[in-house]
Amino acid sequence: MFGFDRQATRRDETRGRYDPVLIVVAIALASLGVIMVASSSIAVADGQHAGPFHYLFRHLVFLGLGVGLCALMMTLELAWFERNALSLLLIAIILLLLVFAPGVGMRINGARRWVRLGIAGFQSVEAVKLLFVFFLASYLVRQNIAVRTRFFGVIKPIGVAAVLVVLLLMQPDFGSAALILAVCVGMLWLGGARMRNLVYLAIPAMPAIGWAALTSDYRVKRLTSFLNPWADPFNDGFQLTQALIAVGRGEWFGVGLGASVQKLFYLPEAHTDFILAVIAEELGFAGIALVIALFAVLVGRALALGLRAIDRGQLYAGYCAFGIGLMLGLQALVSIGVNLGVLPTKGLTLPLISSGGSSVLMTCAAIGVLLRVSYEVSRALPADAQIAKPEALLRGTRA
Repeated sequence: MFGFDRQATRRDETRGRYDPVLIVVAIALASLGVIMVASSSIAVADGQHAGPFHYLFRHLVFLGLGVGLCALMMTLELAWFERNALSLLLIAIILLLLVFAPGVGMRINGARRWVRLGIAGFQSVEAVKLLFVFFLASYLVRQNIAVRTRFFGVIKPIGVAAVLVVLLLMQPDFGSAALILAVCVGMLWLGGARMRNLVYLAIPAMPAIGWAALTSDYRVKRLTSFLNPWADPFNDGFQLTQALIAVGRGEWFGVGLGASVQKLFYLPEAHTDFILAVIAEELGFAGIALVIALFAVLVGRALALGLRAIDRGQLYAGYCAFGIGLMLGLQALVSIGVNLGVLPTKGLTLPLISSGGSSVLMTCAAIGVLLRVSYEVSRALPADAQIAKPEALLRGTRA
C-alpha cells in the first residue's frame, strides 16, 4: 500500500539519520504547550463544569495521537506522496466540501470548518494545508522549467490555490485562506519563479483580496477593532484589549507561572488562539522571546534542509521542506502578531502550543515529514556530511 523504505535496512548501504535539532525543538515546543495549556485552561474548563484538567487531558490525548502520526510519516517514503500528489489534492478539495454536507459538517461560532468524526470534530483545513504542500511540491518538480521561464507555469498552481481559497472563504475562514495563498507564492518563488510573474499576478489579486476583506461585516469589525481596539474595549475590541493588558502585565519576566489574571474569564480563547498572551503575562518578555527563538530555529532548520535537498538533486524533498517551513513559520508569525496587536485578529492557533485537536495532529504530521526529509537527505550523503555552504545552496536553488 505505502512505499516503506527498504534501503535503510540493508547493511551495505548508508543509513539515514533524523535531524536531532528538529526533534529537540519540536519536543521543546510541545512541552511548553502542555505546560501553558494546563495553566491557561483550568479556569475555562472549571467554568464549564468539565473538570479543571479537561482541556489538558484532551490536549495530551491528541498530542499522543500526533506523536504516533509523526512516527508514521517518518517511515513513509516521500516518493509515495509525490506519486499520489493529484489524489491528495482531490482529497483536500473533498475535505473542504464535506464541511457543507448536512449531517457531516459542523457549524461552530457561525462558521462551518469542522467535519464530524464520531465523538470529535476535525477541522478540514489543517489537513488541507499539508496536502496542498504535497501537491505543489510535486508540481514544482514536474513543471520546474515552466515555473522558471513561463508565466502560464505560475498561473496553474495559483489557480489551484484560488479554488481552495474560495472554498475557505465560503466557510468562512479568511485567515487560513490567506495562509494557503502566502505559502503558494512563497513556494513558487523558492521554486525559481520570476518575481515579475508573481507581481503580475498580485496586481489583479489585491483588489479581490480587499473586496473579500471588506464585504463581510465580521471582517470589517476585526479590521477596525485592530486599528483602534480601545475605541470599543467592551465589544469589538474586547479580545485585543484583554490580550494587550495581559502582555503589559507580564513586563520582563512575567507574574509567575499559573498567576495570570486575564485567563480568569477576561481573555477569550485563552488556551487556543490567545495562548501567547497568557505566556506573555506569566513568563513575560522572556517567555515570548523563547517562543520566537524556538520557531525561528524550527523554520530555519526546515529551510536549510530544503536547500540541502535541492543542492543534492532531491527536488521533491526540498520543496516539501520549504512548504512546511513556510506553513509553520507564517502561521506562528500571524498568531504571535495577533496576540501582540500588530495584526488583525485571525483564528489561527500557535503550532504545537495552542490547545486544539486538528491543529496538534497535523502539525505533528508536518514535523514527521520534515524528519523524513532529513532522513532521506542524510541517507544520500556520507555519514559525516554537514549542511552545504550557503553559497552552494543558493546556486542550486536559484540556477
